[in-house]
Amino acid sequence: MFDPVIAPSGTLLGLLQRGRGDGTLHALAAPRAEALAALNHCVLNDPRLDWQVENRSLYYARLYLDLHGGLEEIERHLRDADDHLDTDEARTGLALAVLGHLASYGRADALRLLRGYAAIGANWAWALDELALRDDDAGLRSLAAPVLARFPATPEGDAELAATVRDAFEPRPWRLWADDPRESVGPRVRAAQEAGSFDRWQRQMRPTGPRPGWSVQAVFDWADQGLERGTPLHVPAARCLSAVAGADDRPAIVTAAREGTDGARCAALHYLAESRDPVVLDLIEAAVSVGSRTVAEAAVSAFERMCGEEAVDRARGWVHRPDALGASAAGVLACRGTAADDALVLGALRETVRAYGPDAPLLSTLVDGAGRLGITCAAPVLRHVYRETASSQLRGRAAKALAATDASFATGFAVECLWDCEETTREVAARHAETGDVRVAERLRRLAADPAEEAEVQTAVRSRMGPDASVG
Repeated sequence: MFDPVIAPSGTLLGLLQRGRGDGTLHALAAPRAEALAALNHCVLNDPRLDWQVENRSLYYARLYLDLHGGLEEIERHLRDADDHLDTDEARTGLALAVLGHLASYGRADALRLLRGYAAIGANWAWALDELALRDDDAGLRSLAAPVLARFPATPEGDAELAATVRDAFEPRPWRLWADDPRESVGPRVRAAQEAGSFDRWQRQMRPTGPRPGWSVQAVFDWADQGLERGTPLHVPAARCLSAVAGADDRPAIVTAAREGTDGARCAALHYLAESRDPVVLDLIEAAVSVGSRTVAEAAVSAFERMCGEEAVDRARGWVHRPDALGASAAGVLACRGTAADDALVLGALRETVRAYGPDAPLLSTLVDGAGRLGITCAAPVLRHVYRETASSQLRGRAAKALAATDASFATGFAVECLWDCEETTREVAARHAETGDVRVAERLRRLAADPAEEAEVQTAVRSRMGPDASVG
């Protein structure tokens, strides 16, 4: 899947793509046709940088309700011929999740679309998971025949069915179908359940990891074999070394960390970092400077896992390096530095935004650090990150940091955050938004009464609506 094209943050489409609260507020004030066109574009062209961790579905579903939007565009998208040509679940996943929320709000047309797609669509398993949470037993039972028809009554088809049942995210439909009296449904699903359970048991009985009695060299060999297979085993190999290595093995481990094969070197670096060996910081610096890319990345990762004061002190010397170790050092100071490191963290935050833009991966840690350390001078750059980032996760972290650094947050961004797509951001807003704004009071009441809202958000809302903290 290609990276999404995100519109400028000052446009309605750009606001909705980012999942900002202002997106909802602007959509409700815009001409309805324009707002629905932008909303449909977002739902049919998933704008998330990482759809596995960012939320949009509830945000978009609520806006469909507020705009009294029809689902014709979603239906066309699901029934398009591309559905069976482009089977990547990211193509339809957001639309199906939106339909799931709409169904939970009582939209019968959304429930009908989900049922129809589960019967014939390529991403049927996602639709079935949505229905498992919202549909009644009769609706789910009606899907047994079309779903099982996807699996031919052959050894290969039965094996694929068993794997599907075993790995199902929501087991409710399969449990219902296992009790189905029809000969072509109940017995076949029960056989698939038994086969899946047996396969899981077999895999548990065939472990491929370390064995008791391994030597240090055997652990190094295992780490090398993992790299050859394309499966890095640095961290588990380091844990194995902790179990098998004795005091006499330290020279061999240090040698491996300095000049061993890549797998052994990575495992040794992690082991020495976890044991806080005095020599490891010099070995990490050497590995980043002259090691292979694999070793350099493992060295940086090992450094980030260190929690002692010696690592923080070394980070102060490395933070100005123009490489991955310098970036990692900035992250360490953001997470574990003291107030004396304010200038270093602020400098790293500004430079990262200047050099790599508002979506740089390192920003999450630096933004958190600015909030943790209460760096008030960071508020302008935090506001920039909040406005411009395409990541709703990063925007939420910026909101939390602004709550700790920006005196205007309660009357500014906190208000729009009540409509944000991320529940953690709405929770921050619920705790900080100035209730003198009539929009805030009404929104808090609505969140408190919405059964789809997350419990943490409603708890934060109730903390503002208690006997000693009235709203409105």
